[in-house]
Amino acid sequence: MLGLFITIVGLLLIILITSLGYIRASRPMRQARAEAIELANQHVKLASVDQFYWFTREATYFSLVGEDAKGQEIVVIIPKSGEEILIKKQEEGITEEEAKGIVRTEFPNERIKKVTLGMYQEQIVWEVMTKVSEEEHYYLLAFSDGALIKSIPSIE
Repeated sequence: MLGLFITIVGLLLIILITSLGYIRASRPMRQARAEAIELANQHVKLASVDQFYWFTREATYFSLVGEDAKGQEIVVIIPKSGEEILIKKQEEGITEEEAKGIVRTEFPNERIKKVTLGMYQEQIVWEVMTKVSEEEHYYLLAFSDGALIKSIPSIE
């Protein structure tokens, strides 16, 4: 009976420690999301936020995809500095799902692991990270039309 009690208490402690670790680890992401929404709301009234992305390539950007107060789907790109916020209608570019579809078609043997939205060389891009074997690839696709801007490692 005592052994069962000790096992239950031990499992509860493991669950508690794991939960606390997760909460601490996700705090920067939650804080960045909240700050990005607050900054975006100073420029456009957001009715909802469906996606939040943290993008770092040449610089760090926080991006939101959601709807404005008029019900229009929008994309908001926010530099980490908070200056020069860029707001686009989603219909002006491809969606995350379309970016995934392009990569799946072009690189069918690669497994998509992550997709982020940000700025690269002064244009909005989708960064699609894939994995094949143990190697990671990054594909930067133009938001405007899905054209491949850069691949890392470079494809010949």
